[in-house]
Amino acid sequence: MQTRLADFIRNTPDGIEADAILRKCVHCGFCTATCPTYQLLGDELDGPRGRIYLIKQMVEGASVSRSTQMHLDRCLSCRSCETTCPSGVQYGRLLDIGRKMAAEKITRPLRQRLLHRMLASLVPNSALFTPLMRFAQHIRPLLPRALRDKVPVRQRALAWPTAQHARKMLMLAGCVQPSMMPNVNIATARVLDALGIETLVAPQAGCCGAIRLHLGYHNEALDDIRANIDAWWPYVEQGVEAIVINASGCGVTAKEYAHLLRADLVYAAKAKRIASLTHDIAEVLSSHEDALVRLIASCSKPSPVHAVPAIHTVAFHPPCTLQHGQRLGGKVEQLLGALGLEVRLPADSHLCCGSAGTYTLTQPTLAYALRDQKLEQLEAKDAQLILSANVGCIAHLQSGTSTPVVHWIELVEHMLSH
Repeated sequence: MQTRLADFIRNTPDGIEADAILRKCVHCGFCTATCPTYQLLGDELDGPRGRIYLIKQMVEGASVSRSTQMHLDRCLSCRSCETTCPSGVQYGRLLDIGRKMAAEKITRPLRQRLLHRMLASLVPNSALFTPLMRFAQHIRPLLPRALRDKVPVRQRALAWPTAQHARKMLMLAGCVQPSMMPNVNIATARVLDALGIETLVAPQAGCCGAIRLHLGYHNEALDDIRANIDAWWPYVEQGVEAIVINASGCGVTAKEYAHLLRADLVYAAKAKRIASLTHDIAEVLSSHEDALVRLIASCSKPSPVHAVPAIHTVAFHPPCTLQHGQRLGGKVEQLLGALGLEVRLPADSHLCCGSAGTYTLTQPTLAYALRDQKLEQLEAKDAQLILSANVGCIAHLQSGTSTPVVHWIELVEHMLSH
């Protein structure tokens, strides 16, 4: 695709990157076949190819309309199109540039501005989010259905392991997961503990930056990223083996820290080091698969009559940020299969469930349509549990089904402790 960048963006970091990405696109349209919003709406401008044309027009100096921003807003950032694209178009990065430009040129309607500002201020701030979530969980039965769907039932927390080990890994606790689903982090620490790895958490680390980044608050997102690097750096200097992340949406963002801070002379080198240390928990456990199999085999024992029935069959929803963003499709399924589970993938497992960070609040109609499609396919697998790998996907899917939806690491921890 040929481009003629406008003067305002030519020779800037965003302009150089946008030009390189646009020139890779060959208009083939393969991306539309795997785009969730195009499948739902059938509008070329609600598919990757159409959105690429809109962004091309912007960088070439065309006027930006509210309609342009609306089509960019509707994108889930699922990056399924990147997996499909034969030309290697980095659509996700181009979309971030396009959204940032649109935000600079278009004033949103007041209601949208207030919603976006509220979400960007509340969700990444655990000091505000946690007490509000606790209160909402306390009065959950009284909440309207739409709000109740966003509030998971409060978990009875497991015990954090207390053993010290020579091997140490750092974990991102996240901004919403500790209050919404605390056992995901605790289960991760317990599984690593069983493998002789101590899990450390930096108290000052917070949101990975994804929430504000995708809401259009680019500079605030970069501040979140810098704060995490500052919080983690002493541990890096002390020699932690890895930064383990169990929320795939956070993982894909942390792995892009080097790119996001590439122009920051102070943080660029540190961001590159942080990104190289970042691994999804599936990557970590896959490298310890044999040891994990032996541990679970040694834990297996006849269950008493009153025990919870053993889990044998599970349906797995691979989050977009895991399979498309981090390119780890099949990693969890392979690991769970090695542990003796029958893992059933739904039809169209490459398609998004509609969660996508704050998408359920900014685009609820599309989000729930995608959720219902995904659950229909998952429930057709007749499994005992639905598993996923991202807090947002888990909460979103659970809001539409009575089948338990949990993080796969919680099941692994259960297998180790029962």
